[in-house]
Amino acid sequence: MTSTIITVILVISALVLIASILLQSGKTAGLSGSIGGGAEQLMGKNKARGYDKVFDKITKVAAISFMLSALILVIVQ
Repeated sequence: MTSTIITVILVISALVLIASILLQSGKTAGLSGSIGGGAEQLMGKNKARGYDKVFDKITKVAAISFMLSALILVIVQ
């Protein structure tokens, strides 16, 4: 039962990690730039940088959650 819960947490954190990395803007303003491009014109440039900060924090939390759940899963099994 415990390993099932940890596996679910591992899968969810992996999906969140993948999504947050894909939504971050790179040097060429990738997917996040194309989505936030219209928002940048409406809300100003600070909001666009705010979205990048949010995605950065989500990525960090998801990465830590992924690593911890993977380690705990190995220990449990």
